[in-house]
Amino acid sequence: MENITNQTSPTRVLLISLDTGEPDFEISLSELKELSKTAGAEVFGVMTQKRASPEPATCIGSGRLEEAKEFCADNEIDLIIFDGELSPVQLRNIEKATDTRTIDRTMLILDIFAQRAQTSEGKLQVELAQLRYMLPRLTGKGIEMSRLGGGIGTRGPGETKLETDRRHIRRRIESLSEKLDEVEQRRTRMRERRKRDGVVTAAVVGYTNAGKSTLLNRLTDAGVLAEDKLFATLDPTARALILPSGAQVLLVDTVGFIRRLPHHLIKAFRSTLGEAKEADIIIHLCDGSDPEFRSQLEVSTKLLDELGAGDKPTVTVINKCDLCDPSALLGTSGVRISALTGYGLESLLSAIEDAMPSKPIRMKLLLPFDKLSLAAQIRETGDILSEEYTADGLLVDALADRITAARYELDKYIVS
Repeated sequence: MENITNQTSPTRVLLISLDTGEPDFEISLSELKELSKTAGAEVFGVMTQKRASPEPATCIGSGRLEEAKEFCADNEIDLIIFDGELSPVQLRNIEKATDTRTIDRTMLILDIFAQRAQTSEGKLQVELAQLRYMLPRLTGKGIEMSRLGGGIGTRGPGETKLETDRRHIRRRIESLSEKLDEVEQRRTRMRERRKRDGVVTAAVVGYTNAGKSTLLNRLTDAGVLAEDKLFATLDPTARALILPSGAQVLLVDTVGFIRRLPHHLIKAFRSTLGEAKEADIIIHLCDGSDPEFRSQLEVSTKLLDELGAGDKPTVTVINKCDLCDPSALLGTSGVRISALTGYGLESLLSAIEDAMPSKPIRMKLLLPFDKLSLAAQIRETGDILSEEYTADGLLVDALADRITAARYELDKYIVS
């Protein structure tokens, strides 16, 4: 048993983690401590157990569960947090056995998101994820219901919503899904408009607390909240950046990634995370001062692949280089910067320019009937905004990249 004392929060918690031999066990547990502190908890104790697999009924064994019960009683523990995802049965059995309210890693992250959401969209996304996750875990009685109304793991939908019947909750889920579908459609239209206008977008992605908001503030004076906490920024921010060449790129800040990011969040935040999928460039930021930055890069890269953004032009950026030993970065490629001090930003801007796609040219063309195949060539690499058949040929309003324009000598067909 490890004892940890933090006098800044009245909520006393016991962390429990099951070691089944996964290589990131210690890292995940360390992250759980930081997540707990971010949520406003006093991490009073940590308990671990090695097992080949989780106990189906209680996750940990009966002996360890009895120790947890005694520790909670002796130390006035308010909350148990498990590093992993508990089934509804496990959750209820653990609470019954320990007489202590219990949540898992997913519920903790959802609680932090509920604290951080500022925009109406962010609040909708958090509420949807929470309701979907908690619906099968509601029994209408017992500790999980009697202790709602305050504390970590209960923020978001609120007591009144969670105590209504399942039918009402399902209706609420359906309503939230419809509202978020509308948000996603608006985002899609906005992205399409950016594309038509030739706007290049760059999504700033990376592990939570890597310094994404600090970088955005440094480059664009965006005024985004930047704290030394996990998930300090939840709602996306987009700001224009003028590069040294005069070219403009739209930087989009995104929610931070984390190990074992709940699929409920990926699904609920699809419109926000879609910014990475639809971006022209990925700026992949990592915290070079963190001993685990290489594994964090791997986690973020895997999540980008899952989002369908793994094949995007990517600029890897190693941040907080002012805080780390240069020898620790040997063998790792990427632009070295400090978003806090401004070190390396010129190199970063150059790397972004190198990754920029060829900016499309907007042109109105009159294609003769024997050259209609050019329309298909434009569609492959650009975009046709409108087209109209006339007596002299096909009149098109199009966005075409310079290579296509030069290859097919499109300037011959330009009309005023």
